[in-house]
Parts: sequence; structure tokens; C-alpha cells
Amino acid sequence: MSLYRMLEERGLPIGFHAGPDFAIAKSANRFVSVHALSFVTCNLIHMTNWVINGLPERFPKLKVIWIESGLAWIPFLMQRLDHEYLMRQSDAPLLKRMPSAYMREMYYTSQPIEATDMNLLEATFRAVNAETQLLWASDWPHWDFDTPGRIASLPFMTESMLRNILGENARRLFKL
Repeated sequence: MSLYRMLEERGLPIGFHAGPDFAIAKSANRFVSVHALSFVTCNLIHMTNWVINGLPERFPKLKVIWIESGLAWIPFLMQRLDHEYLMRQSDAPLLKRMPSAYMREMYYTSQPIEATDMNLLEATFRAVNAETQLLWASDWPHWDFDTPGRIASLPFMTESMLRNILGENARRLFKL
């Protein structure tokens, strides 16, 4: 908690980089299965604990970045946490708003861009307030990296969104 307070006082963000979940690696028998679930599960659990334990209320000026787990999991978690919170608010006594409201104020990195369904991806961009909260990331030189052209070619991108996601959001966040 003292680290979070120190970062908040200095106006510095904190980033949580997803890592492999070795429990999934033990129970999934294919690389693609582990790769699809492992990094997402890491940030999904960590964000759930972060929000439900009221850290956005305890550190309201601390900017939080969720790194390298894609974006598709975020709308799922928004809906799931909102649903559970409405049924049992006593389990999250520090929250003053819906869990999704806190999540919309957090930052996310774009990599990997799950772009197999453009309608779902566009809805995900809306859910995370991508124009102001999404930071482009390539993950180069890994085999599954994304070039800037990948995000620029999305059919729903506006010039403003592209400018912000490819650099302006990071410039503002890191005060560059």
C-alpha cells in the first residue's frame, strides 16, 4: 500500500504485466490453449482483486495499466463484476460505483489485438474507452507481435482514435 501511495503522490502510473499461469499449463495440453488463457487469467484475477478490494477508491489518482493480455476479457469482467456486485455489495464495501466504472478509467495495452470479429472488437473499444484509455503496444520481437498498421487498418478507427492510441494517450499518461 505504501508503494501505491508513493506512486499516486508522484503522479506515476503502475503497470501490471500479465504472466503465465502455471496451473493452466498443467491442465491444458496444447501451447495454443495455454497461450490463449494464461496471460488473460493472470490479469483477470488480479484486476478482480484490485477492484473488489476497493483500491481505486483508496488510491483514486493512481493510474493503472493492464499489459499484454489483449482486450477481449475486459467486457466479460465488467459485466460479470457488475452483476455480482449488484447482488452482494457487502463484499465490496469500499466501492462507491459499479466495478465497470472503475475499469473504464484504467489503461490497457493493445497487444494482442483480437480482431477475428470486428463487431465485438469495436464494442470492446467502446467498453474500455479506447480513444482515451488504450495504449498501443507491439510486443515485438515476439512471434505474435502487432505492427501499428494492424490497429490503423481497423475499419472503425477514426483519425482521433488512431492519434491517441498510437501515442497521445501514452504521452499524457506518462507526462512526456
